[in-house]
Amino acid sequence: MRKPFAQLSIGNYQLSINFRFFAQMIHATNIHKFYDQLEVLKGVDLHIEKGEIVSIVGASGAGKTTLLQILGTLDKPKTENGTKLVVNGQDILSMNDKLLSKFRNENLGFIFQFHQLLPEFTALENICIPAYIGGRSPSETQTEAKRLLEYLGLSHRTSHKPGELSGGEQQRVAVARALINKPAVIFADEPSGNLDTHSAENLHKLFFKLRDEFGQTFVIVTHNEELAEMADRKLTMVDGLIAK
Repeated sequence: MRKPFAQLSIGNYQLSINFRFFAQMIHATNIHKFYDQLEVLKGVDLHIEKGEIVSIVGASGAGKTTLLQILGTLDKPKTENGTKLVVNGQDILSMNDKLLSKFRNENLGFIFQFHQLLPEFTALENICIPAYIGGRSPSETQTEAKRLLEYLGLSHRTSHKPGELSGGEQQRVAVARALINKPAVIFADEPSGNLDTHSAENLHKLFFKLRDEFGQTFVIVTHNEELAEMADRKLTMVDGLIAK
């Protein structure tokens, strides 16, 4: 497993810094979720440090995606005694919908299995959407989007629409879209599940490259054992709880 280290130079000295000693990025306590009478999450406790890559695995129906959606503020848990969710220092459960949308746009990025790119827009336009929603200027946004496309090896695909891109290229555009607002945390739900083996390997390596360069935190739900084992920590969900 890799560890989230960064190198810092001070004079003639090289210091190795472990991000996780500095800040806790996600603190979730006693997270419950019901769908009608079905209890999907049964009091999950989870702490994730800044710069950590955490994989979440488990059988279908174990609650992985539901937990990811709650951690990513896309869904809300049932409030019980002691229920708590803090992300990047902010108390998520105390926010109204307007504040929550603003927080999500500014702090969180999302990568999904099926990309969720808008087919009528180009790669560049798809990447820019979260920044436009956040009120950033078009010129600043497009400059950053082009930088991300170049970083991800897609500068020659700027004006192409999703239907003109391969599966791996579409997923890299989705990664760029998740990065455009420089989020503190990136949530990925089966990010390589729809990719061929080569594209999946490249995507997995990219996550670690991004973490090592920018210190971002990744929470990844996956059935891909190779990706799960690469993570700093692999958590296994069983029947609505994280196995000890």
